[in-house]
Amino acid sequence: MNDSVPTSPKPRVWRGLTAVAAGCGLVLAGALGGLAVSTGNTAQSAWRGADASAEQAQSPSLGSQALKQQLLDLVPWVDEGTSSGGLGQGTDRQSGGSLGGSTQQSTDSLDISAASADESTGIVLIDTKLEYQSAAAAGTGIVLSSDGLVLTNNHVVEGSTSVQVTTTDGTSYNATVVGTDSTEDVAVLQLEDASGLTTATIDDDDDLAVSDAVTAVGNAEGGGELMAADGVVTDLNTSVTPSNEAASGGTTGSNTLTNMIEIDADVVSGDSGGAVLDDEGEVVGMTTAASSGGTNISGYAIEIDTALSVAQDIIDGVETDSNTLGTPAFLGIALADTTSGTSPSTVAGAAVAGVYDETPAAEVGLAAGDTITAVDGIAVGSASELQGLIAEYTPGTEVTLTWTTASGAEQSGTTTLVEGPAN
Repeated sequence: MNDSVPTSPKPRVWRGLTAVAAGCGLVLAGALGGLAVSTGNTAQSAWRGADASAEQAQSPSLGSQALKQQLLDLVPWVDEGTSSGGLGQGTDRQSGGSLGGSTQQSTDSLDISAASADESTGIVLIDTKLEYQSAAAAGTGIVLSSDGLVLTNNHVVEGSTSVQVTTTDGTSYNATVVGTDSTEDVAVLQLEDASGLTTATIDDDDDLAVSDAVTAVGNAEGGGELMAADGVVTDLNTSVTPSNEAASGGTTGSNTLTNMIEIDADVVSGDSGGAVLDDEGEVVGMTTAASSGGTNISGYAIEIDTALSVAQDIIDGVETDSNTLGTPAFLGIALADTTSGTSPSTVAGAAVAGVYDETPAAEVGLAAGDTITAVDGIAVGSASELQGLIAEYTPGTEVTLTWTTASGAEQSGTTTLVEGPAN
């Protein structure tokens, strides 16, 4: 087994094999697509994946640069090295095999090559926009059905406001998020108006063994072309706890993934959600993470039967303790960090650090410095309570908010929640 630190190829602001997984860690109080303010440090591994090609843009007006930096510090999966102001930027960029750095790892030094037509069968490129994090990301997906169901990692689409998928023939489709499972790092997409797609061939003999030859196929470094990395299986039952170096220079942890396939192959950013093929060209795993900090790269993949089992619950509309069906309702605020004593308000409730333009929160008149105290008459005592309440609603639901302004005035208003970033 390779002793180098596991990272994960993610999308979005994740430092995983997906490009920019910024995740609802945006402290988005409404999308509360997940107030993901995880601070658990795990220096043993880091997402390095598909966040490969993120674009950085100015974030919505959220006040001072200090506030923006504070919010950035709360966002797990922000690529360190790409944070120069703005919420959750970064694309899983990395340098020298570690998660840090502002430039992508050059593919010139890697043992990868353009994927063949057979290797590319049923594999697609994924590009996401994370509007509220002023970022973009790139990752990979596996086609499950001819009408456009696509399997990928949760971290590839987490925090995304729009998703575009491109097939090997160059056709691009808008995609909707059918559902996600952040604990298992699995997501399912539905391509709009898709038909006649070639699906990936899933392994049916379950006889993968250590030392077997495999090939990881994915959107390496978000380059927009499927690349193949040959290797061998080094472990069939390893555990990985991906983490990401945040803009502040610290690390944030994520769920530990168990029963992972470890492969000795040059898996890089952008490969997240891609396929690990056996010597018959059948999919045996979904690339999810990669090591960092060593001279050799080890890739980590979710066993395909495990991924498909999680995906089937999502497709069937079965709610579990860890999945989210569809996209969450979104209010459109950033919450203040009350855990560090920096809350701008002494009023009990959820302190608003910023409001995103053209969102329900902006429409109803909320502003930075306000404190939300109730939703539909139900008292709110903290950010987590607000998160729980908003999570009970679906997009399109009308809600009445009660809040106290920074000057101490009590106000209320009614607004309609919209679809938020994917969880």
